[in-house]
Amino acid sequence: MELPWTEKYRPKTLDEVVGQKEIVKRLKAYVKEGNFPDMIFAGPPGVGKTSCALAFAYDLFGDLRGSFMELNASDERRIEDIRTKVKDFAKTLPISGKNLKIIFLDEADALTVDAQHALRRIMEMFSAQTRFILSVNYSSKIIEPIQSRCTIFRFKPLSNEEIAEMLNRIAKEEGLTLEKEAVDALIYISEGDMRKAINLLQSAAIENKRITEKLIYSISSFARPKEIKEMLSKALNGEFTKAREILNNLFYEYGMSGEDIMMQIYREVLNLKIEEVKKAKLLDIIGEFNFRIVEGANERIQLEALLARLATM
Repeated sequence: MELPWTEKYRPKTLDEVVGQKEIVKRLKAYVKEGNFPDMIFAGPPGVGKTSCALAFAYDLFGDLRGSFMELNASDERRIEDIRTKVKDFAKTLPISGKNLKIIFLDEADALTVDAQHALRRIMEMFSAQTRFILSVNYSSKIIEPIQSRCTIFRFKPLSNEEIAEMLNRIAKEEGLTLEKEAVDALIYISEGDMRKAINLLQSAAIENKRITEKLIYSISSFARPKEIKEMLSKALNGEFTKAREILNNLFYEYGMSGEDIMMQIYREVLNLKIEEVKKAKLLDIIGEFNFRIVEGANERIQLEALLARLATM
């Protein structure tokens, strides 16, 4: 069975990593030296944390067997998992010529506090032969004793150009016709998340070898920015009924959830050509209605109430 494209096109070496140039430069220096500290890779999803960890290990060891263990800490988050699986691998002798092993804990910020304290002790006991790489979205959720042992790498969201370059490369290798407007749509929807952009491209390629903007929005349950902007403009001009019709279309045509629509409204408010004071007022109102939806209020009623509030401003 063919691999998903996120795995098929995952970098095998640090030279293949897209973006994160400063981080790659530092990791290459560790490879050259043959030694490195425990590390924390912190940043938003889909920006290359796991890819960098695997590429670093490939460059360092060549063959990962017996030298690299990957665990998803959101699944193995209990103290028992740390004391068994992690400790058993950490205490064995490395079989690579580097005399070191790597334990990569993905989503390590999901570990319980007790599990983190157990992990800290294991890191101290086996520091001579085992190094840890912790991948997290929020480094603040890692306890201070572990943070103080690790070098922290801050991963940034990928630029539009870097995402576009990767998408065009995949499209070329897969024999796809990728329209520029479709690339722009993928960039808009992914918000710097390369994994999300590649998954959407693969989903679209199953539908059609010609990837258009319309196809991308139809499979992603995202509305075109101009539709959200038009709905806001109608509401702000007092045309509540027309704004409500566009909202109904978003629910029925795209199958969007209330929170998804609210997030797109939030993004498009910042792009409206209105006074800054009015933007601030709009964001305050959006925050109020978003809180109601998150707390469990009916999303359709709240979104219509939001449009009604805008129409009476």
